[in-house]
Amino acid sequence: MDTLILLAGIFSGIGGFFSGIGSFFTSINWEAIVQLTMLAAIAIAGPAVVFVLAARGGDL
Repeated sequence: MDTLILLAGIFSGIGGFFSGIGSFFTSINWEAIVQLTMLAAIAIAGPAVVFVLAARGGDL
């Protein structure tokens, strides 16, 4: 009986741990992260095109 109570306590602690991880990931503002990632991709693409054009002598 004591072992059963001990196991129940361990699993409830693990459940609380995973609940904490879940609340961490749901509290992240994913929309802002995706928007900033897309902005960075666009901001990097411009100079990359200029560099490729310069490296190829101006020919696409």
